[in-house]
Amino acid sequence: MSSILILNGPNLNLLGTRQPEVYGSTTLADIEEMCSAHAARLGVEVSFAQSNHEGVLIDHIHSAKGTHGGIILNAGAYTHTSIALMDAVASVELPMVEVHLSNIHARESFRHTSYISRVAIGQVCGFGARGYLMAMDALAERLAAP
Repeated sequence: MSSILILNGPNLNLLGTRQPEVYGSTTLADIEEMCSAHAARLGVEVSFAQSNHEGVLIDHIHSAKGTHGGIILNAGAYTHTSIALMDAVASVELPMVEVHLSNIHARESFRHTSYISRVAIGQVCGFGARGYLMAMDALAERLAAP
């Protein structure tokens, strides 16, 4: 059985109440519940972590090596600023799918740049909470490939 780390960055702990017109009314706990149910259908294990602190996110990425087969990462605003997160993902050599609830390419111009996408196998954005399930499907398929 493969294992996936779903890692969420800054302010995602406020989902459901933070700008619902942009991010929806689904909470992070709701997303974790949806992902757990979907993981059972896919036959994969899933772990969750969230932090508002860049270094803690990096520690989670480092700890994923040897524990998880891949990572789903919603780095929040760090997507657009953090070379350190990009380097951490590159250093663990695990397949990673980048996820965003909103379509970052249709928002402010500073959100159009993603350092994370440079080391991702793919990006899912603009589909709300369903994007996590789409990312799980893609990553599970990658992990099952010989």
